[in-house]
Amino acid sequence: MRPRGYPSVAEETDMSDASINASTIREDEPSFGDYFALLKPRVMSLVVFTALVGLLAAPVGVHPVIGFAAILFIAIGGGASGALNMWWDADIDQVMKRTKSRPIPAGKVDKGEALSLGLALSGLSCIMLGLATNLFAGAFLAFTIFFYVVIYTMWLKRATPQNIVIGGAAGAFPPVIGWIAATGTMSVEPWLMFALTFMWTPPHFWALALFMRSDYDDAGVPMLTVTHGRRATRVHILVYTILLAVLAVGTGFSGIGGPVYLAVAVVLNALFLHGAWKIFRRDEDDSEADNFKAERSFFKLSLLYLFLHFGAILVEALLKPYGLGGW
Repeated sequence: MRPRGYPSVAEETDMSDASINASTIREDEPSFGDYFALLKPRVMSLVVFTALVGLLAAPVGVHPVIGFAAILFIAIGGGASGALNMWWDADIDQVMKRTKSRPIPAGKVDKGEALSLGLALSGLSCIMLGLATNLFAGAFLAFTIFFYVVIYTMWLKRATPQNIVIGGAAGAFPPVIGWIAATGTMSVEPWLMFALTFMWTPPHFWALALFMRSDYDDAGVPMLTVTHGRRATRVHILVYTILLAVLAVGTGFSGIGGPVYLAVAVVLNALFLHGAWKIFRRDEDDSEADNFKAERSFFKLSLLYLFLHFGAILVEALLKPYGLGGW
């Protein structure tokens, strides 16, 4: 017989089951990492870097604290866009191999939580950027989030094979926001940085789509590879790469260019053109036989392409105070 006040065997069993259930619930609850993954940290890193280059390439100095705050809130705004994108695209993310492990299709985060997080961070980032720098920068960040979430994600992505072309503008805005945060004004130079990212985006994603076409087929996303086929996509990659090369090399003679940037641009664009030409000359049998080796190599190069161009612009900006950067 148990002493008075001690739980019975049945009560102990119930308590044990409750403890196990509580432990299971806690393990299934979203972690900080799950919420952070909603912000698309890889994309956010590109947003941060290009915005930082735009900020530092501006012709006026920015106090380090203000500069840090500007980049922080631009990063948060980029993350907010990612969360809202995942909220809206949850249905197709669970179909595509490349995205099915994201927090929502994996069952780690509820759609409603992603929406709430995205909206809260959007408001916070735009208001705080406006207060930390200037209202123009905060308003432009708000427009960028709207463009990415509404114009691209909700409308163009599932409506036209030119989705990635027009939608690429959203990813090209961060250096412009960084420049505005520093100066409060517009000029030609940040739009050259915008154009670099804008023209780079289609060949970058179309190369990915060439060896991931089944994903877009399964999800019903009208990527160019799905609506017009791989042959047409290869032609588009070559054309955009040629236009991008002209733009990238020409930027070397602008206010954000210089000998360092020009050298980097000439080498990188020669490699990029060579890769696009190899993709253009291939046929489907060759591609299938070697598992799209040329397309995969081009895609990997494209990841370095934008980083090195913006890195060269940053080097030119850092050298200018010593009379070494620019022309």
